[in-house]
Amino acid sequence: MTGLTDANVLPTIGSKELIAGMALWLGIGPGDTVVYPRNAYPTYELGAALVGATALASDDPAEWPASTKLVWLNSPGNPDGSVLSYTSLKAAVDRARELGAVIAGDECYAELGWSPSYDGVATPCILDPRVIGDSRHGVVSVYSLSKQSNLAGYRAGFVAGCSEVIGQLLAVRKHAGLMPPAPVQQAMVTALGDEAHVVAQKKLYRARRARLAAALEGAGFRIDRSEAGLYLWATRGEDAWTTLEWLAECGILAAPGTFYGADGAEHVRLALTSTDERIDAAVRRLSS
Repeated sequence: MTGLTDANVLPTIGSKELIAGMALWLGIGPGDTVVYPRNAYPTYELGAALVGATALASDDPAEWPASTKLVWLNSPGNPDGSVLSYTSLKAAVDRARELGAVIAGDECYAELGWSPSYDGVATPCILDPRVIGDSRHGVVSVYSLSKQSNLAGYRAGFVAGCSEVIGQLLAVRKHAGLMPPAPVQQAMVTALGDEAHVVAQKKLYRARRARLAAALEGAGFRIDRSEAGLYLWATRGEDAWTTLEWLAECGILAAPGTFYGADGAEHVRLALTSTDERIDAAVRRLSS
């Protein structure tokens, strides 16, 4: 992201707070539609419910109705670790602009891409000129330091992009008292200015991912998507709850894919955020 000024960036109390409240801050309500991914954690749908808007889970821009006022993309995705290409991002932005909707890219896992093409670089950003051309109009990126810097407890995030959208969010949020404390903002500045710790974090998660992925595949699982992020999206080709029961008997905790949408009916989500000792214990149990 280049060429951003103070008018294009707003610190937030983590990213989830903004995601839950975005429809409210933008004046969206009954009769309007909020679009979010088919595989998604529930905060997008919650944000629509809070304002009485219609929530639509859809990954196809052609399906988005004329009533669409806010579109959420999530790349890299939670729970499935999928990454949208520049072409896919551009198609989504073009359709949102055609509808006059704000489009927001939730990119909190951007630094955690696992393919060689993402070594040393972030995954595709919705604010890239290849996506938005020479205008940021109607487009914002949401980011958090919870993942790249392990600062989840700090509630340190920001939204960047279209100055009109940022201005509207600022005008409402400051009167609601939604300003991150100054020490947290200073910690954000420090963390965003240091790449070394991000590289170290990624190395740690990559090693855990390699060990756990190999053990899962050895135990008969297939890992789908999972190109980025802190989770493995795995299946044995059966109902997710049957898989969960099998994992529980091994002493391994996972989340059913149905928590994140109907498309996850045969998948489970396994996190890489446990300690090395716990990951290694899971590997031993899967191997036995």
